[in-house]
Amino acid sequence: MDYFIKTFNAGGAVMYPLLFASILTIALGIERLYFWTKIGRREKPMIRTVLDLYQSGSPLVIERLERDRDLPIARIFMAAIGLKDPTPEEFRLAMESEAHAEIPILRRFIDIFDAIIGLAPLLGLLGTVTGLIISFDSLKIGQSVGAGSSKVVGGIAEALISTATGVIVAVMASLCANLFRALYQRQMSQIQESTGQLELIHRRNWQQ
Repeated sequence: MDYFIKTFNAGGAVMYPLLFASILTIALGIERLYFWTKIGRREKPMIRTVLDLYQSGSPLVIERLERDRDLPIARIFMAAIGLKDPTPEEFRLAMESEAHAEIPILRRFIDIFDAIIGLAPLLGLLGTVTGLIISFDSLKIGQSVGAGSSKVVGGIAEALISTATGVIVAVMASLCANLFRALYQRQMSQIQESTGQLELIHRRNWQQ
């Protein structure tokens, strides 16, 4: 523990915003992992059940959707199925409107990850510059070899540690952003497929 504290202190002032960025990345990453795990575990069984119930005309479909109302696709289905005698066009528009409303929830925190990806290396570079300034400031003309050597070493350490930390934080944020962006794209494909199936069932029922 003492080693990490010494290393952190050796990195200079920029280590504090980098520490905040790393904690933020980890916390938001855990929240998004929980969110997408919940969707991956419960969504497909719910979709199959709802499509079967709606096709059979069962009144239990609303009850089934209410049970999974915390899932985005359930809220999208509910927006259309909850309408009273909708035309196929109204049915489709209701799902499209709700799907657009769900996009910010599905993309949540991706912009924050992107911001950290851009800022963390810059903070590391700032630490590099300040560390080199300390090092060169300690090397004065006419000074003996041993004098100021500790400041030189300290400045170099600050430059290297802050740079490495900035890169590590940026890599963490990049992994999170790419993972959750891929899950978002897959979810949008799932929404398009499932809403298309539900709309087809509704059109067939409407024609009958």
